[in-house]
Amino acid sequence: MRPAHLPLTGSAVSRRSALAALAGAGAVTLLGAGNAAADGGSRTAPEAPASPASRAGDSTLLIEAFPGAETERLRLDRSLRASEFIPTGRYAAPGEQVTVRIRPGHGTLPVLHIGTFDDYNTNPDLKAPRVFPLRAGRNTVSDVYGGPLYLSFAGHGQQAAVTFVSGTARMAGFELGRTSEAEFQRQLDSITDVPWVELTTGHTILTLTREGALLYRGEDHAALLRLFDTIIDSHNRISGLVGPKPLNRPKAGRYHFNEVSVVPKGVGAYAWHGFNGFPRAYMDRLCTVDGLRTRGWGLYHELGHLNQQAAYQAGGLTEVTVNIYSLAAQRTLGQPSNLLTKDATTGLNWFQSAAPKVGAPGIAYETTFGPYEQLVPLRQLELAFGDDFWPRLHQLVRTEHQHDAPVEDYDHDPAVEARQYRALSTYASRVAGYDLTDFFVRKWAFPIDATGIAEIAALRLPEPSVDPSSLSD
Repeated sequence: MRPAHLPLTGSAVSRRSALAALAGAGAVTLLGAGNAAADGGSRTAPEAPASPASRAGDSTLLIEAFPGAETERLRLDRSLRASEFIPTGRYAAPGEQVTVRIRPGHGTLPVLHIGTFDDYNTNPDLKAPRVFPLRAGRNTVSDVYGGPLYLSFAGHGQQAAVTFVSGTARMAGFELGRTSEAEFQRQLDSITDVPWVELTTGHTILTLTREGALLYRGEDHAALLRLFDTIIDSHNRISGLVGPKPLNRPKAGRYHFNEVSVVPKGVGAYAWHGFNGFPRAYMDRLCTVDGLRTRGWGLYHELGHLNQQAAYQAGGLTEVTVNIYSLAAQRTLGQPSNLLTKDATTGLNWFQSAAPKVGAPGIAYETTFGPYEQLVPLRQLELAFGDDFWPRLHQLVRTEHQHDAPVEDYDHDPAVEARQYRALSTYASRVAGYDLTDFFVRKWAFPIDATGIAEIAALRLPEPSVDPSSLSD
């Protein structure tokens, strides 16, 4: 997380027909024959390839609304809002007048965003994209800094046609399943005056500076994007985002991974509302198949922050529960667990180094154990109660907690922190079907107060037959 600032169905055919009508008589049929993303998105009416210097060229995006970022944060009971952006593949130069024509189908209107995320930029104006509400018909806007263009379109299936009439240029871009590697390489060679490059799938937006993208242009970009989607899927599955229930569908829209110019000293990458930020120093993992597959813990971790549930994200757990998702990505990718990494000084892995402390007099979870040791009990719950332990816990939380505030509203509030620790222990006991007081309070010394102990006791659950704190990978 950000450190504190010091084949087409009939319904799909009807949707596409409606969208084509919105585009108007000048639009050509939609590109491709696949389904539109079920969670909303866009399709582009074809146009002749633009020259690198082009600032015009009437391009129409046909978009469908999906639930906004805050709506989804509440449904999933997450601490952070994830992206709600629809990528346009277009760029506006600094100060350029951008003319956009909107044809809404059902009254709801999209919003235009210009720029990228860069939360530690010394210029406050450049910390996030600038926002431009749009009206039906013709709109002319400009942004002094310029940047990539995005749309947001919060709703439930409403449709609109968005035509970029003038003032924008195409970015070099790669869309999984649509762009060939040869075409992408041609764009990198020909579109030299646009400083951003973007790679996308139905689940991923990867926004890079041109310089960053060129560092690893020889990669297999289809394989890279498939790997991004696999990592996202691993986080969805450990979050219990499976099955037919609307409450358990994956987040609407994409996740946004953004190259940033600045990170604080000692920070490799970060997460905040709407995106994950990665500096140039992380490009060897962000932009390479082998790096992301074998050394991508930083990305697995930062994406995990966008999946953490607010109900039990006490401040002392922010950098711990996030690695439930990191470990899930490692298992999905066939990697050895970071918990089995041996400390260079002791020669012990993290289960082994924690074991002598567990249950010892005077210990405290937040101060006795190191960061990876603090992750051990969360893994032990899976080892004791099954691989579906965390998916079931996520699902239970979504059923009962849908109105928690975003993280910045409760961070470091002692009363809220106590409630969140209680929630972790009681939810875990309910999902396991056992009284876990001994595990949380006596063995690992989590700061569970008397109210939390009473809440577990009120469940009247049996003691587990196997001590979870004795288990290891």
